[in-house]
Amino acid sequence: MLWGCIELGKVLVTAAWPYINHIPHLGNLLPILSADVIARYYRLKGEETLFVSGSDEHGTPIEVEAIRQNISPKELTDRNHEIVSLLFKKWAISFDNYTRTESEVHKEFVRNVMLSLEKNGYIFVKEDELPYCERCQRFLPDRFIEGKCPYCGYERARGDQCEQCGRLLEPIKLIEPKCTVCGEKPTVKIAKHWYFDMPKFADKLLAYIEGNKRLPENARNFSLNLLKEGLRPRPITRDNKWGIPAPFAGAENKTIYVWFDAVLGYVSATIEYFKKHGDGDRWREYWFDKNARILYFIGKDNIPFHTLILPALLMATHEDYNLPWNVCTNEWLIFAGQKSSKSRRVGIWIDEALEMFPVDYWRYTLIAIRPETKDSDFTWKVFIEKVNADLNDTLGNFIHRTLKFINTYFDSAIPDPMDLDSLDKNMLSTIIEKVKAVDELLENCQLQAALREAIELSRIGNKYLNERKPWETIKLNPQVAANTLYVSAQIVKALSVILEPFIPITIRKLREILSLSEKFSWDDAYKPLPPGHKIKKAEPLFTKVRFSEEDLQSMLEKIRERTEKISYEDFSKVDIRVGRIVEAEAVPGAQNLLKLLIDVGDSLKTAVAGIAKHYRPEDLKGRYVAVVVNLRPRQVFGIESEVMILAAEDEGKIVLLEPSEPVRPGSRVR
Repeated sequence: MLWGCIELGKVLVTAAWPYINHIPHLGNLLPILSADVIARYYRLKGEETLFVSGSDEHGTPIEVEAIRQNISPKELTDRNHEIVSLLFKKWAISFDNYTRTESEVHKEFVRNVMLSLEKNGYIFVKEDELPYCERCQRFLPDRFIEGKCPYCGYERARGDQCEQCGRLLEPIKLIEPKCTVCGEKPTVKIAKHWYFDMPKFADKLLAYIEGNKRLPENARNFSLNLLKEGLRPRPITRDNKWGIPAPFAGAENKTIYVWFDAVLGYVSATIEYFKKHGDGDRWREYWFDKNARILYFIGKDNIPFHTLILPALLMATHEDYNLPWNVCTNEWLIFAGQKSSKSRRVGIWIDEALEMFPVDYWRYTLIAIRPETKDSDFTWKVFIEKVNADLNDTLGNFIHRTLKFINTYFDSAIPDPMDLDSLDKNMLSTIIEKVKAVDELLENCQLQAALREAIELSRIGNKYLNERKPWETIKLNPQVAANTLYVSAQIVKALSVILEPFIPITIRKLREILSLSEKFSWDDAYKPLPPGHKIKKAEPLFTKVRFSEEDLQSMLEKIRERTEKISYEDFSKVDIRVGRIVEAEAVPGAQNLLKLLIDVGDSLKTAVAGIAKHYRPEDLKGRYVAVVVNLRPRQVFGIESEVMILAAEDEGKIVLLEPSEPVRPGSRVR
């Protein structure tokens, strides 16, 4: 693989697949937003650009959350995928294909790759000691187990990776481990798993990392350190039920580890896109044509999966896949000095953000403070400053003044320049210089600096207007005023191109005011608006945020209260009745589910309840319980669950809610 200059060709832009156990917060959005900026940039450059990602639905984060909500993983991911897909559209994320790991195309591709790795001799079977929770009756991989990181001492390291130092971990190596579902200390049991022989690719991976000069320093150094320590075989299977079934003989009850599953999604999402568009083999042009470039946008915790594991998987197929051309990483986005956490109500979630302010305010601020080389702290003070000072007072002010003057003094027509002086000519040269600077920075994935250069052009434009004073020269020397506004209009035209990747909604409005097409290219930034070109009436593009930091935090809390609380009217619709359990039995194949037949007065109803670890079927018959009866039935493990029983949870212990004395089944709970 050569890493020198290459011809322009196809560009595949990818963003890390977000876990959809929850709605993403602003930090989760950063890689996706960054990828969108670059995808829009390459489209403007005229490259054949494809932008793909998808919902990461498999693995322990989903299982843990589904257990907490007492629903099936499939029900959780179906719901969240739909919600998140819609939110990304509202954020103006221009995916060509936003898919999901439950896609049949994806599952088939992953299984085929796994079988290819086995055929090529890179999969072996090994028995190993693994943590096991006696209470939950399950092995504890990945996020089912937490403990202290053996490398950095972080207290909440997961079984597959430490969130603090980014090191790949093995669950058995965690210090003071505990089950994340019930909190119990696990025991150790022997389990058989299928392993990917990573060490066989150490030399090839080292050559790739050292030879790819585009990799950012954090990705390069982190990867080289892991290679220096020595790669170890990685278990490719898990004892989870939710995921892609492992295709290996004898692995019938295993699933593929979510990270081996997810990183292959970049390929399957490309395949799926062209299948949907009737060009079945064109995906190969992005993955095998050596003039094609593949860019990955990720958070720093995902570095080893994209610089080491994915390249090793692609190498192991014995096909000549394109390896990552660049892996653009961002550091952490901190919220007011703390890491975002939904459980601790720290941070801002992407649905909450859009309830507060227009999307371009958020897009601009996030890229302006993008943590490219070190962590960045999001505060309301920073947000107010970026919106008020940058967007409104600098960019918006320059554009509005320029267009308003043209409306007023030149009947909304671009004035005809004559005898431009040195300052005018220097300004026209500055436009070209700034456009080229933004171009070069985006090409190198330096988004924050690129945005800074674009805003600097509007700042220079404001200074130019203030020096020229067209509101005065229009009376003394109209031609000088005409020259000033002609030059200023060219700055506005250039801004309407180079800012499109960052604030696309606003730019669409601006180009409408400029009477310019929504379809344009990067080269249009160099092409002047011709004299006589008619524009529309100028309108302000931004408004100031007129709230204090305390006001904004209060606004966020009120949004959360409204979304987290239900009205009395809504709650009154919940029909809770006393039921009597007539029959109880275990659900085959499910460790925590019981099938209950409950007398609710006028009929017998079926409930599938996650209480098998806390109650034996024989102890439940004849007991009275509180039952929600007016629910839509849903399928749980192939059984139609018609009602829901109510229980209390205390540090993992489940206790049924029962009347203090027997009452007639069907009695209303008030």
